[in-house]
Amino acid sequence: MTGRPATGRFVEVADRVHVLCEPLLRVNVTLVVGDGAALLVDTLSTARQAAELAEAARAVTAHPWTLVNTHHHFDHCFGNATLAGDPPRPVYAHGLAAAALREPDRLRREAYEEMRDEQPALAEELAGTELLAPTHTVHTETTLDVGGRPVVLRHPGRGHTAGDLVVHVPDADVLVAGDLVEQSGPPAFEESYPLQWPESVAELLRMTTPATVVVPGHGDPVSADFVRAQHAQLADLAWLIRAGHTGGAPPERVAAEAPFGARPALTATRRGYAELDGTL
Repeated sequence: MTGRPATGRFVEVADRVHVLCEPLLRVNVTLVVGDGAALLVDTLSTARQAAELAEAARAVTAHPWTLVNTHHHFDHCFGNATLAGDPPRPVYAHGLAAAALREPDRLRREAYEEMRDEQPALAEELAGTELLAPTHTVHTETTLDVGGRPVVLRHPGRGHTAGDLVVHVPDADVLVAGDLVEQSGPPAFEESYPLQWPESVAELLRMTTPATVVVPGHGDPVSADFVRAQHAQLADLAWLIRAGHTGGAPPERVAAEAPFGARPALTATRRGYAELDGTL
């Protein structure tokens, strides 16, 4: 065993809804427990992390689980094979995320390249991780029965990726937002649709109440007010991108004025310009 941090433990944030925050990348996993069944939302980055996650989940419940991937990025789904491979368990994702996971060589290569400088040990693990594609796909919305508890899987539109899913647990007033909402850092725009992201987050807000616990993709659980503030920033960014494109401004000039910092905003601006040019 290396000196890398262990995955951690689950903390109950609402009635039988538990959240674990993996310490390396601050990725959240949500565990919903019903009568005789459970649901795990996201599966972390590697077989080792997923095995530790399984141990943490088993400390909460012995019930068999169904899995949900909020999107196809490695830190949210590379643990699928460990958690749902033997014995086989259902895995849900948006159809586009499922299609991406059927290209394991590409995803492993991209994950390795993303992490090799910042986290070389993790990058090596990612390069050798077995991937398991989802078994069930969601286009717009599906409701699961998790031991008598309705849990809604919804695609609110394009945002962080083209295939984001959010998970709503209405009887506990919990919304698992994936990377459509970020708390521990700025949103990641590398595969984003920044002109459509604000409306997708507005759709999330329509699912909340003042008391809703929102679980972001990374970082601490937040309130609907936090999501509302991030929505305003995303809307400001989209407006700046549209105005810059109309005025022929270089992306660097737009990014210098935009929320979230120059580097993320530059990526967002380039993606937004591509949306407006019809090349994305």
